[in-house]
Amino acid sequence: MKFALGAVALALAAPVFAQSSVNIYGVIDVNGSYTKGHSSLIRENSGGLNGSRLGFKGSEDLGDGYKANFVLEAGINVDTGSSAQGGTLFGRQAYGEIVTPTYGKFSAGRQYSSIYWATDGFSETGANPTGPSPFVIGGYGGYEPVRGNSGATPATQPGYGSSLNGGPVRVNNSFRYTSPTYAGVTGSVLYGAGEVTGQTNQDRLWDGSIRYTNYGVDALVSYVDDRAQGSSLANTADFATLTLAAQYAWDAYHVEGGYLHVNDKRSGLATGTAADGEGFWLGGDYRMGNHLFKTQWVQNKQTHLSDSTTNAYGLGYQYDFTKRTALYSWLTRFQNGSNAGGGLGRYNTSIPTGLTTVGDDNLTEFTVGFRHFF
Repeated sequence: MKFALGAVALALAAPVFAQSSVNIYGVIDVNGSYTKGHSSLIRENSGGLNGSRLGFKGSEDLGDGYKANFVLEAGINVDTGSSAQGGTLFGRQAYGEIVTPTYGKFSAGRQYSSIYWATDGFSETGANPTGPSPFVIGGYGGYEPVRGNSGATPATQPGYGSSLNGGPVRVNNSFRYTSPTYAGVTGSVLYGAGEVTGQTNQDRLWDGSIRYTNYGVDALVSYVDDRAQGSSLANTADFATLTLAAQYAWDAYHVEGGYLHVNDKRSGLATGTAADGEGFWLGGDYRMGNHLFKTQWVQNKQTHLSDSTTNAYGLGYQYDFTKRTALYSWLTRFQNGSNAGGGLGRYNTSIPTGLTTVGDDNLTEFTVGFRHFF
């Protein structure tokens, strides 16, 4: 009798299980680099082409064109075996999503902002600290996308891993609506709640974007307004970031570029001290069988600080053994103005102590790495 009842239960449940799926996936990406500035450094790094990760992705068909999806994605530092994104378990992404047949998608959790989409999807280097990447413009380890990781940034800003909304690249406590695609155009709006009692409008992030994809053209316009109220002006963040990015592909050629502008909206700052600024990048690649040849230029400068420009130039090569496994390399030159990054230069990630000095802050880096999808 128990066997019969169990068989009936399994038979009834089978159609439900047949409509759902969970996938485990990941990336192992590790590289070695030699960097020469005032002094030299050899080190091993994680995430050159793609950030190393372990992820779980699921989907269930709810019927009538509706679906329920989820993503849980943990960042991994392959060089040390530690967790990335400050040790957060699912620090890359963690969200649930409802997909409708007519009205678009609704999602909530820890999600990418459109700054990430623009700098990762429209760059030869992606959103990774290798080569002349948009990391030179900042916006990752340190939020403020003009001074970069070398510059002074308010310690309580969301991008410094505070208990606020986590932005602007990955936004905690966020709600997103993504429209259906009409004639190649898709819109998205995101709100990140700061979750600070009595400061609903002082601790929050708004993100709006429009993307067009058609006829080999892919273009994105992004606007992110991020605010975190600190105990003093020095610890308060109020930045608006406008990003424009586009790419075009034809035959074996592919070109892309972007522009990022930051407006420091904090009131009470002395004239000429606001952290306004802008950054550019322009890249392209050519594929010949398994060989991919790349080049990219990145520039960053602050509006109110003279001789603050950084130019990064790079040449890259990638050999694809298969669609999942590749070897890659970058040769990059960073030319820093005397006031770039607070006078000690700007780099594609934070500059190790002693690698540059005031007056000797240019850098040359050569990287060789390995990437595998699973």
